[in-house]
Amino acid sequence: MQDASPNPSSLSAAQPRKSRGSMLVGGTLIVLVASGISMQVWRAQNSKAAEQKTAAKPDIQAREDALQQPVGRVNGQVITYEQLAAECFERHGKEVLENLVNRTIIQQACAERGITVSEAEVNQEIIELSKKFGLAVDQYYQLLESERGLSPVQYRRDVVWPMLAMKKLAGGEVKVTRAMLAEAYEDSYGARVKARMMAFDNLRHAQEAWEKLRTEPDSFEKMARELSVEPNSRALGGTIPPIRRHSGAHEEIRKAAFAMTTPGEISGIVQVDVSQYVILRYEGRTEPVEHDPKDVEAQLQAEITEREVARMVGETFEKIQKAAKVDNFVTGESRGNVVPASAQLPEPSNKTRK
Repeated sequence: MQDASPNPSSLSAAQPRKSRGSMLVGGTLIVLVASGISMQVWRAQNSKAAEQKTAAKPDIQAREDALQQPVGRVNGQVITYEQLAAECFERHGKEVLENLVNRTIIQQACAERGITVSEAEVNQEIIELSKKFGLAVDQYYQLLESERGLSPVQYRRDVVWPMLAMKKLAGGEVKVTRAMLAEAYEDSYGARVKARMMAFDNLRHAQEAWEKLRTEPDSFEKMARELSVEPNSRALGGTIPPIRRHSGAHEEIRKAAFAMTTPGEISGIVQVDVSQYVILRYEGRTEPVEHDPKDVEAQLQAEITEREVARMVGETFEKIQKAAKVDNFVTGESRGNVVPASAQLPEPSNKTRK
């Protein structure tokens, strides 16, 4: 597993170089002595370079041999590690590289701020997370592998470590106000809107559907199955989870949902993003659940804190991601203040196998 703390050696290129002063040396003796020292240094450097070149040959050969190591055999025909690596790169290279880029961005930001995340912190976080599911750590790992296809190493490196690092980068203490508690209470225990939804990625299609619904409002379920571009609700005839007043759904959807009062009522076309539109059908409200706010205050505080930390983490990552200069030679994309990357990978210095 990758060390939980950022690797300073991988960031050396980003560290400022020490300024070197220039010195004017006069006098014949000093010049001769300096020349003698320079010659010795030059010889030593050449000798060292030769030694390194000689030592590098076995390393190169070892890498070449490793690439040709068999990972399988079919009727006597060997499948090599190199073939497997090429296949994995073709299928998952973009996704894995993006994950590595994001992790590197976080590592560099941590290094700049002197932030570290220890193995002990990672271990403790996994213990706490497994407790939330009522599982032992090994059972939690098994669940992750079966449900999400994540090995323990991947989970620690790609999920837990970045999460802990980003929390430290985000910093700041969450202050839970009475107003926030009141909203959270209403969200958790207040009435919610029951509705069906159709989603569109084209305004014209949304307008055509809305015009038809004006005269045939009871055809909403059938039209949702045929027209909605949101696969989960489409399969259920547009059925979505009850809409909370303050969180969960997009703000514009919440406003439209709570503005309706009559069962069967059709909302207007609600724009939730660029080229994203929805139409709602009101089907009533759930009954509020009565609780003494004091009895659930601690639970609500924990939920608010978790939500606010997630928001701060998201904003912080967006900021450091925008500031990073990234060249992706696999996709040919660049972001940040950089020269656009070529879609072709850089030519390797060593001969590439065909």
